[in-house]
Amino acid sequence: MRSEDLQDKNFLVIGRVGMDLCPDPPGTATKDAKNMIVTMGGSSANIAAGLCKLGCQAALVTCVSDDSVGWFCLNQLDHFGIDKGYVRKISGEERTSLAVYESRIENHQSVIYRNNAADFQMNDADIEAIDFRQYSALITAGTVFAKEPSRSATFKAFERAKEAGIPIIFDIDYRPYSWASPQVAEDVLSKAGALSDVVVGNDEEFGFMAGSIEKGLDKARSLAQRAGTIIVYKMGEKGAITLCDGIEIETGIYPVAALKPTGAGDSFMAGFVASLADGLSLQDAILRGSACASITVSKVGCAIAMPFEDELSSFMAANNYSGPSVKGTL
Repeated sequence: MRSEDLQDKNFLVIGRVGMDLCPDPPGTATKDAKNMIVTMGGSSANIAAGLCKLGCQAALVTCVSDDSVGWFCLNQLDHFGIDKGYVRKISGEERTSLAVYESRIENHQSVIYRNNAADFQMNDADIEAIDFRQYSALITAGTVFAKEPSRSATFKAFERAKEAGIPIIFDIDYRPYSWASPQVAEDVLSKAGALSDVVVGNDEEFGFMAGSIEKGLDKARSLAQRAGTIIVYKMGEKGAITLCDGIEIETGIYPVAALKPTGAGDSFMAGFVASLADGLSLQDAILRGSACASITVSKVGCAIAMPFEDELSSFMAANNYSGPSVKGTL
């Protein structure tokens, strides 16, 4: 994939939007909470919000329950400037996802309610209604593949994206509680990765796809063999290794006083993709994605914590970073 492919900066993002609750003030355990902050959540919605805050356009494809929680999410999409034209309201037993997570690192607790999740009801008809040619790329996170009909619909979206000639950007985002079995998850996520032009995941996720964490980097390298494919192998506080066209780029992180561990991956993806769309080099895009992640974990919330362009630029100017090193060939 080339950065020129993304220059129109208009992205189609598939996956869930949900309601997040976090105890207030920061540091409060959920069991002791008397007040909660209510924000928008959901990996795909967070990515879309991060893109919009960095000057891109994003449309979300998903389903929400036709109730007060779903309506809250729809209002939040408007607030962040996300196109909700492909968000379908559904009635029945399915409900919009709800997450309760704490703004603290020590003894951090996150609880996500995904029973009969509304977003898994996205179907082929939702995909067929989209003109993929108007978008710069398709972006999705692995949770959409955990259940039907969402799984088949997302693979249909991959087909339509390839027909339209737009790149597929895939965040592995493996959440074990959503899947029927690890074996199904391994097969499905590996298939999605093989079809994608950009794959982003952490060492545990690539290791899961490969059968053990020790084999994760080899899995990433195997996916990077196809010309133009970009693979980002994240290693938490150790930084990341990005692989493309025989080159491995090693980068670190921007150290911050983290308030909580959530939201980093979504913010990294938004910053990384927006930077590529701005025509920056792969190395610079990785660094900006890393900076976005650091900013987000230092503040309350996920989408609300993600930076606008001026905040990102100020943060990077104020934080010395030695930069990446290009190391060897595959």
